Amino acid sequence: MTLIGIISDTHGFLSPAAYAALADCDHIIHAGDIGGPAILRELETLAPVAAVLGNNDFAEYGSTVGHFARPVIDGVKFLVGHKPGDVRVNRGGASKGLGPGDPIPDVIIHGHTHVPELVVGPEARPANIYMCPGAVCRPRSDFGRTIAKMEVENGRVRHTWIESLNGKVLLEA
Repeated sequence: MTLIGIISDTHGFLSPAAYAALADCDHIIHAGDIGGPAILRELETLAPVAAVLGNNDFAEYGSTVGHFARPVIDGVKFLVGHKPGDVRVNRGGASKGLGPGDPIPDVIIHGHTHVPELVVGPEARPANIYMCPGAVCRPRSDFGRTIAKMEVENGRVRHTWIESLNGKVLLEA
């Protein structure tokens, strides 16, 4: 079993609570508005990181961080982008984040809204899960500061949840 931590919208500040919440993760995905390379370096002390640029990020990250990421972790295919409209796949199978011949993701992740979202079933199609982890900086919902976690194994998502920085599970699938 692989545990993935999913974070977004740090805006240059990774609180000790957010860092601690991700300490048990085997991989971390950052869905943009990172706020500086130091954030990624700090997260990399915990686990390997896949990250994307947000609308407040610039070329300071080099070629390893682009507008989209398509990591495959323990057989599960991800599509990660910052803005929801850039990663949402339309009825024809098109998305700004998918090129011709790209595999359909199992999980689509975005940031930007600062509002946690966890969608499964027909509304998530063609993916199995469509989600936003919320934000650890300047949240815009009653949930407060949040991250998401996902357990994956052998190409399957076993469990997904969004939790507050104090560890309280808020949404799960």
